Amino acid sequence: MNLINVIQHTSADYLGLMEDHLEGRRIRFRYFRPFTEQGTVPQATDVCDALFLMGGGPWGSAGERDVPTLNEEIRLARNMLDQGKPVLGIGLGAQLLAIASGGSSEPAPLEFAVGHARRIDDGALGGFMPETFPHVSYMRDWPVPPDTARILAEDGTGRPAVFQVGENALGFTGHPGFKTAMAEDLIMEFEESPENPAPQLERMQRMSKDIEDALVPVMTGIIKITGLMQIRRRIPLELKG
Repeated sequence: MNLINVIQHTSADYLGLMEDHLEGRRIRFRYFRPFTEQGTVPQATDVCDALFLMGGGPWGSAGERDVPTLNEEIRLARNMLDQGKPVLGIGLGAQLLAIASGGSSEPAPLEFAVGHARRIDDGALGGFMPETFPHVSYMRDWPVPPDTARILAEDGTGRPAVFQVGENALGFTGHPGFKTAMAEDLIMEFEESPENPAPQLERMQRMSKDIEDALVPVMTGIIKITGLMQIRRRIPLELKG
């Protein structure tokens, strides 16, 4: 069974609906919560097959309110890319991936946006990305992918919604498995929240079934690009050393 190291930046933002898809494929995931009292960022030498970087609510990366572990996570993501291991970034995580791969991030106010993204690359996610799909982002700042990245989809304003770095790293500005309860918890968890979030919460609630349906092909594409269904051989612990 393959293992993903997942870094959370807030307890409210996690894999969400993606968990069931990973468990159904017998892919394990281990959460790291550096924002807790004894939490840490995983080391580059930790045994794992992929790194997932989650969203951060009001935390960003462009200078106004940077996540405290910004530099550590950029170094870790860069190390994973250098090893050729898959990296998937969502929201703030997409910003970290963009920076680690030679791009940057740009300042933007905290925003809770519910809409749709449009595929602009017919081969996106190995051909599994829908032509249009729900796009829900709760994020401060915005990733600027490197020039070498493939932009796979754009949001309603023409900004990158999904991008690919190299063969097996993906950035999503919206969370493909976001739940309404996650947005509600983010609003309650922090003193800073988007202005008048009620209409967006209502719209997201109406889109719940569409989010679930779109996640099926999106997860198939994510698994294909990251190669997480491939059998990996590890040296048993008793044989090491």
